[in-house]
Amino acid sequence: MTDTRVLVLVGSLRADSLNRRIAETIRDQAPAGVSVEIVDGLEQLPFYNEDLDGADAPAPAAALRTRVAGADRVLAVTPEYNGTMPAVLNNAIDWLSRPFGQGAIKGKPFAVVGATPTPYGGKWAHEDTRRSARIAGAAVVEDVVVSQSALEGDILADPEVVGRLVAAVQALAAYQPETAAA
Repeated sequence: MTDTRVLVLVGSLRADSLNRRIAETIRDQAPAGVSVEIVDGLEQLPFYNEDLDGADAPAPAAALRTRVAGADRVLAVTPEYNGTMPAVLNNAIDWLSRPFGQGAIKGKPFAVVGATPTPYGGKWAHEDTRRSARIAGAAVVEDVVVSQSALEGDILADPEVVGRLVAAVQALAAYQPETAAA
């Protein structure tokens, strides 16, 4: 049996960001049968512009599309910037949604987790990310979300929080669209 490949899009570009560390923790503690791969280089994507797209799409966009097309699942790990998702994540979803109705993200099971130093843990960004991914054609797994407040210190030192993050990845990997529609 092959592993379920979960591709992770991190909404923060900072090398030592909390959400980058969450993605790395999820990767390092992935459940048996789940392979977690973090996408690097989202900062190299130009802002989506239909004039740049097509057969000669920029190499970073073409590479992202290829990686997502080859994955079984997509997980966004993102903070919240000014009450919404970071522009880098929104831009990646824009590239993945094209051509509309046929983009690499179409039909991919998709979920969102992350943390912010606010009382709400990024829930607005996570809601916006799910909405954008759904419109882009992803199969958003609504009950797989962790919006964790990071006000109380290092959440990655809390086994309960790490357990919820790993459980979210396991639920995403186990998600079957056929049973969800029944």
